[in-house]
Amino acid sequence: MTTSPSSRASRWPIWLCWLAMVLDGFDLVVLGTVIPTLIKTGELGFDAVGATLVATISLVGVGAGALFIAPLSDRFGRRKLMVACVLWFSLFTLAVAWAPNVAMFGVFRFLAGVGLGACLPVALAYMNDYAPAGTAGKSTTRTMTGYHVGAVATAFLAIMVIPDWRIMFVVGGIAGLVLAPFLWFKLPETLPSAQATRKAEQTGFRDLAKKPYPLVAAAIAAASFMGLLLVYGLNTWLPQLMASAGYPVSAGLSLLLVLNLGAVAGLIIAGILADKHGTKPIVLLWFGLSAACLALLSIKVDNAILLNALVFVTGVFVFSAQVLVYAWVSQLFPARLRATALGFAAGVGRVGAIAGPAVTGGLVAAGIAYPWGFYAFAAAGALAVLALVAVPHAIAATRATQQQAN
Repeated sequence: MTTSPSSRASRWPIWLCWLAMVLDGFDLVVLGTVIPTLIKTGELGFDAVGATLVATISLVGVGAGALFIAPLSDRFGRRKLMVACVLWFSLFTLAVAWAPNVAMFGVFRFLAGVGLGACLPVALAYMNDYAPAGTAGKSTTRTMTGYHVGAVATAFLAIMVIPDWRIMFVVGGIAGLVLAPFLWFKLPETLPSAQATRKAEQTGFRDLAKKPYPLVAAAIAAASFMGLLLVYGLNTWLPQLMASAGYPVSAGLSLLLVLNLGAVAGLIIAGILADKHGTKPIVLLWFGLSAACLALLSIKVDNAILLNALVFVTGVFVFSAQVLVYAWVSQLFPARLRATALGFAAGVGRVGAIAGPAVTGGLVAAGIAYPWGFYAFAAAGALAVLALVAVPHAIAATRATQQQAN
């Protein structure tokens, strides 16, 4: 079945895609909540090296899902693929709870990541297929608030159940299994017609190499790399960076919460402004202000209120800047290529998600995390601006392509 103007009034797609992003938020922080316990107890044979490898291979799985699985929704439909990926993620997340050793723990995390990695671009493509014209920015950013709500909820769950780390994966897996039937029965398919489906069967990454897309795809991917470098780098290392600056450890942990609260506020504001003024000027402004705020954090701030305000504002710009990249992709590329382009951006971005914690961790190991960690983050924001500045507001061929698909 396909969406029609009369079916667009349903709130199910909005909430279900949002809940799919909650699962992504769970995956963002769940390892961070259980790894300290696993290293401390040595359970399953975990040590610092094993934990690092598991964390890395998890992100590799997510990147692989975004790059190679998400584009299939342009061929077979968003709904079917989203349901399949949520089921896949849920089953292998449950399997993590019964992993017999570090190696199988890593294998299950990789496989779960493949399923979840495809969910983000597919859910965003679905929302942009479903949303009324002119609301791509708000639809994308609103959906992505689920990402940070999921991260915060998972952190609170960990406070209640850790050191029983297995419960974390049982809850995450069951949540996905509960969500999947609702996705199947309540989501309408969004591919516009059988004719469009047949055309979409021939789409893939090779289409991104055809004019007028190559330079646009490369620039978007570069910005996504920098954006997720910031998201994962800050979520992983902000408490340690603040500790290196001489702030109390407890202050660093509270600032991480403030940062993510700023992210939720930023997502709401960014979507509204992008729909009103155009996505390009807002995403350039957001990355530019991210770079400025991160540079300011390299200066020691003794006033607690001022410090919290600066971190909150940094969260407003950093996280929504990355999401605006996804919103812009949804506008630049035709519906038949939307999930492919989003998967490419998200997949390359996941490389940045690996690079961010790795680079910052290297600075921590070298004893120069403060202030150089913030300098590195500010540089990433500036490079994202440079990557995006030449991208057009819209691709002229997009309208013609959409007309052909219809």
